[in-house]
Amino acid sequence: MEQLTTFFKNFWNDEEGLETIEILLILSVLIVIAIMFKDKIMEWANKLFNDIDTEIMN
Repeated sequence: MEQLTTFFKNFWNDEEGLETIEILLILSVLIVIAIMFKDKIMEWANKLFNDIDTEIMN
């Protein structure tokens, strides 16, 4: 039982994987935001490409 307690204490205090978790959390927040505003982003991108096409044709 003492080995299990020691393992969990060491695991809880270990900070090596902390940077990875932070990056994953930031990426997940960005993905959620992108999904929430998908329609607005697509509308903006389509308008941008249409404007570029118009400028190229003129």
